[in-house]
Amino acid sequence: MLLTNTGSLQSSCQKLSLCSKLCFAIGGAPKEVASSATAFFLQIYLLDVAQASMVLFIGKAWGAVTDPIVGFFITKSRWTKIGRLMPWMLGCTPFLVVSYFYLWFVPPFSSGRFVWYLGFYCLYQTLITCFHVPYSALTMFLSTDQKERDSATAYRMTMEVLGTLVGAAIQGQIVASAHTLKHCPTHNTSAGYLGNSSGAEIKEVYMIAAGVIGGVFLICTVVMFLGVKERDDPYAPKTEKQIPFHQAFILVMRHGPYLTLTAAFLFITVAIQLIQSNFVLFCTYAADLSEHFQNIVLTILVSAVISIPLWQWFLQRFGKKTAAFCGITWIMPFTMMLVFIPNVVVAYVVAVSSGLSVAASLLLPWSMLPDVVDDFRLANPFSKGHEAIFYSFYVFFTKFAAGISLGVSNLCLEFAGYDTGACKQPAPVVYTLKLLIGAAPVAFIVTGLMILLLYPISEDVRLRNKLCLEELRCVEIINAHLREKL
Repeated sequence: MLLTNTGSLQSSCQKLSLCSKLCFAIGGAPKEVASSATAFFLQIYLLDVAQASMVLFIGKAWGAVTDPIVGFFITKSRWTKIGRLMPWMLGCTPFLVVSYFYLWFVPPFSSGRFVWYLGFYCLYQTLITCFHVPYSALTMFLSTDQKERDSATAYRMTMEVLGTLVGAAIQGQIVASAHTLKHCPTHNTSAGYLGNSSGAEIKEVYMIAAGVIGGVFLICTVVMFLGVKERDDPYAPKTEKQIPFHQAFILVMRHGPYLTLTAAFLFITVAIQLIQSNFVLFCTYAADLSEHFQNIVLTILVSAVISIPLWQWFLQRFGKKTAAFCGITWIMPFTMMLVFIPNVVVAYVVAVSSGLSVAASLLLPWSMLPDVVDDFRLANPFSKGHEAIFYSFYVFFTKFAAGISLGVSNLCLEFAGYDTGACKQPAPVVYTLKLLIGAAPVAFIVTGLMILLLYPISEDVRLRNKLCLEELRCVEIINAHLREKL
């Protein structure tokens, strides 16, 4: 009876208010605002404006390396009055805004621009890691209730896709007006070439967009801090026996569900990244859609925002693994359709359909990762405070793979004969862009889904883990009461 009452009380205490879920979700939006702007526009900016094309590859690789390092330091962080994760997010935000702004600033010198952009991009990647790893790990410390965490994750993904939409809208609508060519034919306009001899206009609009996005970052971080309460680990046993970091790392890397989930979404993330980073170039040079690309991007993101509640309902009704297969498979025929039938009507149909898969690819891994952490906690009850290992290395693997894919796609374009600032690209570049948008992502998605078949945490296993963790927590509460009486 005491066990039942204690469990009910604990469950009710872990319910999250709508305000808390919204504030938590708002905290993740600015990262996606900035990521959207860099994903869609930084490649063409570095190719045509800054002439520093290899910055993305090196910077992404550096950002991947910083993830496990940041994860290590987070596990060593002590609990403060505002939590263990919150100080990381608050402390890095001002420096993150400054580094992001100078990433879009064209310095007055030309010989050292590669070093300039590489330095600020690496700094930006480091600081965004210091924000994102603790933010994603914060999911585990909002509530012990799986449904509440899933609900908070759905709010977060909705807001993050909305942030991606806002980022693309801000960057696209502000910057697109300056990306015009006075000397090119109307139907062969380059979206990346400077429209005047000095380039002053395009430099100015990029800085304006960066300033607006930086302001969004500051405001949203403050809202999250005021509306979210970070809880201490409720499942950790109150004993002095703890697993050291290096042992916990080995245990995590040997945990089958984690390796399977990470490997599967590694390939899927690479596919989405290839489509995202090359989409503007594809619309400009391979599909003659340069006048529509910003609206097509917005259509994809609006579709993704609207469909996230649908996927949240679907995963609750049919399970997360089934939702992942249905959602992510959906994008494959439509990307191929755009490659073979590159006209405006098909582009918008593909945009709406692709938004469904983008939403699933964003929601599902972050919804499934807490289940993996729960499964690990049951197998290793003395591993306290090591949740950041799961999140930091998940980000590390996916970011590193995405960085390699970006670097390879850049090299492929350069080897194909990409002509910076040209109104029309040679045929090998057009063919390469079609491969990067169509065949390559499909191959990566198929590989990822085949790996996901091996993912062992079904809905039955997830329910069993939930019940076992609730019993474990109740026993800890009872033991704490007994110790107090003694």
